[in-house]
Amino acid sequence: MASVLKLEDRGVIRISGPEARSLLQGLITNDMELLSPERALYAALLTPQGKFLFDMMIHEQAHELLLDVEKSRMQDLIRRLMMYRLRADATIEEATDLDVWAIWDGTTDNSVPDPRCEDLGHRVIAADSPIEDADVLSFRDYEEKRIKAGVPDSSRDMMVEKYFWLETDAERLNGVSFTKGCFIGQELTARMKHRTTLKKKLVPVSANQSLDGQEGSPITTEDGKTAGTLHTTVGNNAIAYMRLEYLDGPLVCNGTSLEASR
Repeated sequence: MASVLKLEDRGVIRISGPEARSLLQGLITNDMELLSPERALYAALLTPQGKFLFDMMIHEQAHELLLDVEKSRMQDLIRRLMMYRLRADATIEEATDLDVWAIWDGTTDNSVPDPRCEDLGHRVIAADSPIEDADVLSFRDYEEKRIKAGVPDSSRDMMVEKYFWLETDAERLNGVSFTKGCFIGQELTARMKHRTTLKKKLVPVSANQSLDGQEGSPITTEDGKTAGTLHTTVGNNAIAYMRLEYLDGPLVCNGTSLEASR
């Protein structure tokens, strides 16, 4: 039976008008040509230096663009988009009538697969619960699946203006196009892809005991070298920002042994 969760920490921005798509095409990390009513797009708005500012999932419904974004930073993103709009014929506004829902083991007419990872089921933007009489999906279960899949949750896991976009594992999560042409931060992102070796990124880690409440704790090697930092946790699993050179070795966080995945 289908399970549904209303994602209370997500908000919706509506962008409409004849130049809505072209406005975003010149700003975000992914290719708007890939967007359709059946396919959402994961993307980010970066600094000119290629560092994370905002991420989003873009849906197309009824010829409008609906951006599934971090609710606590939504007004900041709207102001940023308004600044870039200039004379583009596009309207940008908060969609106060809509919410973001996650669906497992079911679909609806407007739902789309989560573009970051198939393990996270489907996603839909709607005013009411998209499936009548569906089971309620627990937020903890959703978080456990997200973290085990190595999917970061906006600024909870990605440090604003600190992490390069490729350090968030955005390439694996379908969050960047290297063929679309220019976007803000494109030059540094492409250079990191083609000319340098990635040294740090977000990865899933696990332990043999609970890591709850240890967000922000340092991760070290057995001989005390700084290896990374713990981010969101649920039970024995977490997202961590890691130096890749230490992924294969024994790792420790507050006396607890960790294993990291690539």
